[in-house]
Amino acid sequence: MSHLKHLKTTGTGSFGEGVGGRVADRLFKVTPGHDAEYALEQATVLMDCVYKMTLQSGVERDDILVWVAHYLSGMAKALVEDVAHGMMSGPVR
Repeated sequence: MSHLKHLKTTGTGSFGEGVGGRVADRLFKVTPGHDAEYALEQATVLMDCVYKMTLQSGVERDDILVWVAHYLSGMAKALVEDVAHGMMSGPVR
């Protein structure tokens, strides 16, 4: 991933609806300036947790694990979207 060496998060990735379900007012947002390679690594860790939780929730029929997996996948999605935005717009300095 040498092409990600100088790429940083842009702060555009977000998740979690705001009060009243407003998507324009997201509850969480990726902080700009972090290494993109590290952000993708963390997204991979989160998705591994999601994979394990959804498998376990399916076997045990545990609705709480489904909601936990939903929120973790939203975090991972925000990280990936943020890095993708940075890749499309160029390095942020």
